[in-house]
Amino acid sequence: MLDPLHQFVIQPIFKINVAGYDLSFTNSSLAVISAVVLICGIFSFGLRNKSIVPNRLQAFIEQSYLLIAGLIDNNVGTQGRQYFPFVFSIFFFVLFGNLLGMIPYMFTFTSHIIATFTLAMIVFLFVTILGIVKHGFSFLSLFAPKGLPKFLLPAIVPIELISYLARPISLAVRLFANMMAGHTMMKVFAGFAAMLGAFGILPIGVNIILTGFEIVIAMIQAYVFTILTCVYLNDAIHLH
Repeated sequence: MLDPLHQFVIQPIFKINVAGYDLSFTNSSLAVISAVVLICGIFSFGLRNKSIVPNRLQAFIEQSYLLIAGLIDNNVGTQGRQYFPFVFSIFFFVLFGNLLGMIPYMFTFTSHIIATFTLAMIVFLFVTILGIVKHGFSFLSLFAPKGLPKFLLPAIVPIELISYLARPISLAVRLFANMMAGHTMMKVFAGFAAMLGAFGILPIGVNIILTGFEIVIAMIQAYVFTILTCVYLNDAIHLH
């Protein structure tokens, strides 16, 4: 049976070495570029001939817009609308990164902790800088809940600070772990089906179910990542 973790190995497509640094173009690089090109292509093509009665692609784009706009309004409020492009981009980049991995022989870059942690750090730094610029030193009040007795501050503030600093870690691990676990399980059952030959009907059936389940998980994880981004934006803007 093939190694189920082999699918996560980053392999160079074009080897590039600059001043001793390995800048090779890898299967992960190809997947990232493919996700960006697909997103830009779908939106450019779908909005090319806008009409009052939308076709399926235009309807999908409009519903996607309403979905993210609703998330921002519900979790951040009207003040968060100016950050719509950022949240919208995050959602679709994660979504396409997850779904591309469902295509045979494509690489799932969201199954690597370095990719998800980079995304999480982008969100974390964005909301932190936004909060500091918007509130100045008052941003520190985020670590001291209102109404908290002063004698509890030495105990609560460090806990709140550690919890805040752990946000990018939890955000990254949640996405990475779900995608890696799902793809590993699919590969294990596919290996069982290959080993059993004609008797591998049951593992094939299970793998089909797992494929559908994994597609749903890919969508849910993009949705969860976006909701948490909105929650962090709300904290930066309103200091709740």
